Amino acid sequence: MRELGYVYNMGAARLRAERSHTVGVIVPNLTNPFFAELLSGIESVIDAAGMVVILANSGDLVERQDMVMRRMREHGVDGVIFCPAAGTEPEFLEHVDEWNLPLVQVLRHISETVDYAGVDYAAGMRQAVDYLASLGHRKIVFAVHGPIHSAYLERIEGFRDAMVSRGFDPDRIIRVPYQTARIPGSAHLLFDSPEKPTAVICFNDVIALGLSAGLHDLGLKVGENFSLVGFDDVTEADVMRPRLTSVSTAPVTIGENSARLLLDRLADPLRPPRRVVKETQLHIRQSCAKIAITAL
Repeated sequence: MRELGYVYNMGAARLRAERSHTVGVIVPNLTNPFFAELLSGIESVIDAAGMVVILANSGDLVERQDMVMRRMREHGVDGVIFCPAAGTEPEFLEHVDEWNLPLVQVLRHISETVDYAGVDYAAGMRQAVDYLASLGHRKIVFAVHGPIHSAYLERIEGFRDAMVSRGFDPDRIIRVPYQTARIPGSAHLLFDSPEKPTAVICFNDVIALGLSAGLHDLGLKVGENFSLVGFDDVTEADVMRPRLTSVSTAPVTIGENSARLLLDRLADPLRPPRRVVKETQLHIRQSCAKIAITAL
């Protein structure tokens, strides 16, 4: 076969088997390192199944997501794993269902009638609040950004519930710019209220990395006179100094779970929809300190 230069004809095989052996993956933001880790988990499972991933970026725009999904269908993918763009309506899934295109929701969900792989965001928020409370912090801020979707709401609700359960103010929530380069310059928003906070929990590690730089510019020392907690625990969390304490959502594992759900759906299209929700784990490093240390 090598001497003759034989190349396996995937197109002909697809016609014979009525399968393309390709899986579409649609994510909302390729600049966030979280999605690179998610994709690696998806690819490891899909590759082992002898299939190939086709990746697309929706930009978190419903219109672009619609276009990308149509393109996936035109290319004959066997199924799609997608993180729904903010604002996606449940009716979107009804249209895709008419195409008989197997789907798996990942990280965000818009319907309980479709398979979903995600994480217990609310539990992660409780872990972060409880840890800061154990260090003596009461004035804790939650820094968020970006569009509103199921994961956003679950983190907000988790933060508020955890704060209320300890008698803390649950409304200490600020919005920072969505553009990464502008986050450091927004650190002053933490201190715009009369009661100055001593700690901040971030919606994700992108915000945490940006606020760490911004706090440094304000003359504060993370891990000494101000505490900072990230969320997602991407690889960069262990690279910054001081090392970032972060709630691990294990994106690689979530990616693996979503891929297995899709493979199971392809093997049995009529099986009931399933939800695989992973537990979070707080990874404690150096970016938090006891309130006894001088704080604002």
